Amino acid sequence: MSSPAQTLAASLVQSVDWLAIAPPTIAAVAGLVVLVADLFVAEHRKALLGWTSVAGLAAATAMLLPLLDGDRSTFCLTGDTAVCSYTADRFTLVIQFLVLGGALLAALLSVTALKDARKELPEGEYWFLLLSSAAGAALLPASRDLATLIVALEVASLPAFALVGLRYGDRKSSEAALKFFLSSVTATAVSLMGISFLYASTGTLYLTQIADRIQNVDGQLDTLAQTGVVLTLVGFAFKTAAVPFHFWVPDTYVGAPLPIAAYLSVIGKAVGFSGLILVTVVALPSYADVWGPALAALAALTMTVGNVGALRQQSTRAYSAVRLLAWSSVGQAGYLLVPIAAAAYSRDAEKSIGSTVAYALMYGAVNLGAFAVAALVGRTKTLNRVADYRGLYASSPLSALLLAFFLLCLAGLPRASSASSPRSPSSRRPSTPASAGWP
Repeated sequence: MSSPAQTLAASLVQSVDWLAIAPPTIAAVAGLVVLVADLFVAEHRKALLGWTSVAGLAAATAMLLPLLDGDRSTFCLTGDTAVCSYTADRFTLVIQFLVLGGALLAALLSVTALKDARKELPEGEYWFLLLSSAAGAALLPASRDLATLIVALEVASLPAFALVGLRYGDRKSSEAALKFFLSSVTATAVSLMGISFLYASTGTLYLTQIADRIQNVDGQLDTLAQTGVVLTLVGFAFKTAAVPFHFWVPDTYVGAPLPIAAYLSVIGKAVGFSGLILVTVVALPSYADVWGPALAALAALTMTVGNVGALRQQSTRAYSAVRLLAWSSVGQAGYLLVPIAAAAYSRDAEKSIGSTVAYALMYGAVNLGAFAVAALVGRTKTLNRVADYRGLYASSPLSALLLAFFLLCLAGLPRASSASSPRSPSSRRPSTPASAGWP
């Protein structure tokens, strides 16, 4: 017969669904493999590290296919299997596809970039940091408690700081990394403060439990809960580069290696917006009257400032194409915020959130394409100014036509339909006007 201690220990042991966590796990393992292999691979064979990283990201992306048969959850409470820390539902899989697919394309761009700048960028560290960031970004949309959410956010962000400032002897790169680091640390500090207030008010970190308990918070803790909601939203506004928390974006994109700027413009947004969706629509539906108007105001401000900032670049002496794409990225953040804000007022939040996800997929594809053309031009024109694109059709007709198509898409063409949008992240909570119609 087993002792009470053995019975208790057995009840605390969780079974891990390895298939559900395979995508971020494979990316993390590939990063460790590259880091160790870098110690033994000869200098003239460093290119193998890049192709190993590409293979790892491709394998992680391919592991999404077996997960399409249904929702999976793991790391659940032993007393309540409906409350879990990791859930691979349709929302998670679509964001993970965007993250891993975008990281794969950025890795393919990096193979060529590193070949041209091998003396400036250490390859082993570069690939390890890129894979580590991709692993954290793939973990975040599956997170269903605030602790895992913040850990995933930091695992995605911390390697990105180093990637931005990794270029040897480049003051612009170092300045960009410092701005990016300070803004992100501020965002994390504010988010952690807000999360601590939410935990103090509800006594739990699980998103679905917060949604249930925050509606019945004791009157003495009501102000604490409201402050926690506001601080958490401000923290994620930094991560999404919403105005007025966007100041780090232009200099960071210009100073970073171009494949990393492309990576941040797509994967960084996917991380910030998926986290914002989980916090607002899943954990805080009862506070829709707070975050709905706030996100609507941020969306309007971000769209306006992003586009006006891009127009102002014409008067600058160094009219950088990458800086122009950076301001475009800020403006696009406003468009991505609109459906999330609309979810606060909609009786079908599935369509609202699905619209953001569908838009993010389209934006990711065309923005990475635009950065790919910019990388091609940057191989011969190191300053990568808009003036350098004059006569591009004469020298490379295909690149010019592709760039024109990508820029037209960023301007609003083609129009994406939300009819087949992905389902929103599953949650179990009382029906509210903002959550009616959710699965």
